[in-house]
Amino acid sequence: MLGDVVPDAELWYKAGLACEINRLKVERNAVILGHNYMEPALFHSIPDFQGDSLELCRMAAETEKDIILFCGVRFMAETAKILNPSKTVLLPSMAGCSLAGSITAADVRKLKERFPGVPVVAYVNTYADVKAESDICCTSSNAASVVRSLEADAVIFLPDEFLARNVARETGNHIIFPTKDDLSGITFEPDHQLIGWQGRCEVHEKFTVEDIQNVRKQFPDVVILAHPECSPEVVDASDYSGSTSAMTQYVEQTDAPRYLLLTECAMADNIAAANPEKHMLRLCSVRCPHMNQITLEDTLTALQTTRHVIELPQDVIQRASRAVERMIAVS
Repeated sequence: MLGDVVPDAELWYKAGLACEINRLKVERNAVILGHNYMEPALFHSIPDFQGDSLELCRMAAETEKDIILFCGVRFMAETAKILNPSKTVLLPSMAGCSLAGSITAADVRKLKERFPGVPVVAYVNTYADVKAESDICCTSSNAASVVRSLEADAVIFLPDEFLARNVARETGNHIIFPTKDDLSGITFEPDHQLIGWQGRCEVHEKFTVEDIQNVRKQFPDVVILAHPECSPEVVDASDYSGSTSAMTQYVEQTDAPRYLLLTECAMADNIAAANPEKHMLRLCSVRCPHMNQITLEDTLTALQTTRHVIELPQDVIQRASRAVERMIAVS
């Protein structure tokens, strides 16, 4: 499967690591969850479940294994711990996230003081203490549905600026953006508005309309798929926008002559490996430096030594679990 994606010498080396990980996860009664952004040799060898944040949340909620090893970044492993407080949750490397780090629980409390009574939607790409201050979570695949489910005149939507703008257009809402330093100078009328935050994913903010135009000049028949964390202008210039799983399904089910994915580049490699008959353009050079920290070597060490155990305060787990479980129920 990976013969055209990963160099042969690297495959032989990583196959040995994967074999030992798969042996050890049975011995330790562990389940391995692999996010779509994992590098191909890991993604296609050791996870019991693969998918986007929402799918992996569901798998985490349903597992009966003693150990959950999450091949993703820290906020994902925290979500697994929120849903399984009695289980051991491991992370191969304590990888962070630029988007999750763009907002704090204190920021959310200030927003709630400024806009009392307005429900808070936290993107799942946030840390546990931010989720604990929120009413409900969402993913990129269900964000608009979650906003609609609240049936509120105004909603605080955190923290991704571009996802908020895309959701506002999809739901017909106006949108305003308070700043961290000044929450008092915002004119606010509770009339079908989203109150956003100016956080961004350092990967998706790099894609531009010019990128799309240049690709179409060379490959006029290309179908371009963009993640909703891209800017509204990039989403408009693309042919399709959806979550990582939605983009995967699009490629699997349609018959376009060639594809380009505007998202973390390892995912395109994973789709290309699973769909060798599809023509995937390899023009992406944007790797997430945080996702890239998750390696087979560190995954093996995590299982061998029970390293990077995710621990959260009980009150945070209790409050955050309500927001996460409401998201799963809406989904």
